[in-house]
Amino acid sequence: MQRRKFIQTTILGTGSVYLSASDLFAGVNGEKYPQLKKHKITKVERVKYDYHWPRFVGKNARKGNHGQYHKSEAFKLYTDQGAMGWALGSNKIEDQELHHLEGQLVSELISPEKGMRSDLSPFVDLALHDLMGVILQKPVYKLLGAKGTKNTPIYSGMIYFDELEPEDNPAGMDKILENCQWDIDYGYQQLKVKIGRSGMWYPHDEGIKKDIEVVKLIQKTFPDITLLVDSNDKYTLQDTIDFLEGIGDIPLLWVEEPFTENYEDGKKLRQWMDQNGFKDTLYADGEFKPDHDLCMKMGQEGIMNAYLPDIRSFGFTRWRNLMPQLKEYKMLASPHSFGSMLKTHYNVHIAAACGNVVTIEGVTCISDDIDFGDYKIANGEIQVSDQPGFGMKLLK
Repeated sequence: MQRRKFIQTTILGTGSVYLSASDLFAGVNGEKYPQLKKHKITKVERVKYDYHWPRFVGKNARKGNHGQYHKSEAFKLYTDQGAMGWALGSNKIEDQELHHLEGQLVSELISPEKGMRSDLSPFVDLALHDLMGVILQKPVYKLLGAKGTKNTPIYSGMIYFDELEPEDNPAGMDKILENCQWDIDYGYQQLKVKIGRSGMWYPHDEGIKKDIEVVKLIQKTFPDITLLVDSNDKYTLQDTIDFLEGIGDIPLLWVEEPFTENYEDGKKLRQWMDQNGFKDTLYADGEFKPDHDLCMKMGQEGIMNAYLPDIRSFGFTRWRNLMPQLKEYKMLASPHSFGSMLKTHYNVHIAAACGNVVTIEGVTCISDDIDFGDYKIANGEIQVSDQPGFGMKLLK
């Protein structure tokens, strides 16, 4: 496959320009590291693996049941010196582009200071960072400067519309409390509660009423737990205000994806929250197909307070290079993790490397095919691994 002639000139992706191979390599600057120059990628593999969540995960405002047992794929990168790095892969990258890495020196692809080379797919970014850490025998967060802290708050992202399951005999509200208790026993002290029942699964007014009832019940049952809410873009501005008025003085860490990002409604929501008891509640958005420039404008003006694009599809390098701008805007970060505990652990390294991560989305997973490493949750925080790379192993 020919290298792409047009690559993004900035991390924000606002323009394109032709760069020669020497320009690309100079931008990566991996040649400063003799060990990276010694390793040439000889083989790239796609590997399928199985994993499951500890319980069945039901509906949210946008989608039906998410299930429990899943398959995914990883990318394994081998070098001629016997090193191997791996990470969560994606079926959105073709084999031809993936195998384009073969025959290239690692120093031509990535460096600790710059991250991955600009013309490469974000879906190989994580595997390249793991490989770099394995070769240099350092955890990723230390290669990136270790400017954050080793322990970061973490929340469970798995409190869904659990009262509706199973469909043939709905369990009701007790099932929600049971799932909250499981997550608290696991070590979480923050719970993100899915709302937005008015979008698909309930009549409009009944759905908002049920969202309010659920949040009030969880807070009453677990008063020491910090709550976040996420309506997956299925509320309107007025729905969001009605919900917040309905829960009264219950504190929330954030309100996530209340509606598709737009400047006018976002500004009105932030103003209403500031004036009605939710000044300390963050407006968090940017997860689903974000308009990046719009989100940055809203962040710069103090409207949007936390930015959430996915750690895999947005790109690990893009995330790490964006952080100084977010800090300048006083905008916090929390890269989206849902689906896989692998993504949770990648985000622990972003937090430990860069700081500015308000909390991390925890996705509890179980797998016979993966050793998820020595990341520990204690007192509501997750501790980064000090093993080389991301510190996880693929057991197949």
